[in-house]
Amino acid sequence: MAETYLKRFYNLTEETEPTFRRSFGQLNMKLSEMQKFFGLKVTGTLDADTLEVMKKPRCGVPDVAKYSTFPNNPKWPTNKLTYRIENYTPDMSVSEVDSALQKALQVWAQVTPLRFTRIYSGTADIMISFGAKGYNLFLVAAHEFGHALGLSHSDDPGALMFPIYSYTDPNSFSLPRDDVRGIQSIYG
Repeated sequence: MAETYLKRFYNLTEETEPTFRRSFGQLNMKLSEMQKFFGLKVTGTLDADTLEVMKKPRCGVPDVAKYSTFPNNPKWPTNKLTYRIENYTPDMSVSEVDSALQKALQVWAQVTPLRFTRIYSGTADIMISFGAKGYNLFLVAAHEFGHALGLSHSDDPGALMFPIYSYTDPNSFSLPRDDVRGIQSIYG
């Protein structure tokens, strides 16, 4: 499990002719990188705290770069963005999904000059589709919209852009300062 996690989120690479020593060193280095990102004790070994973090529900975007919505420029060229819902989850009503997505987009619109308009056909700037069962739609959507707007993961555990999801009541949610600073550094 740990090796798969590190390959997916920390760019642990396969070695064509691995030696025990070289593989062990790279694994330790990636474990240390992950532990540092999550504010864990940096040991380079797979301990209980590290394993616990690996088991938590999280975003599928890697924590280390090679991921970018817009390489070399994280900003959309316009402040008026469109979104389209391609399909709905069977786990929620259409109105619940619409409401959660609108609320998630408002999280970003409230602290930037960005404005979001829904379209019902064609290709939108942000295309939304549902796959397997998710976590909390509002939080996951707000987090993923952050990526779509150019933000990477934050190492602040209180941030919306922290890669591990935590439950927050959508009705009392306020965008954390770290996320506000991040998005305003891009859009003002």
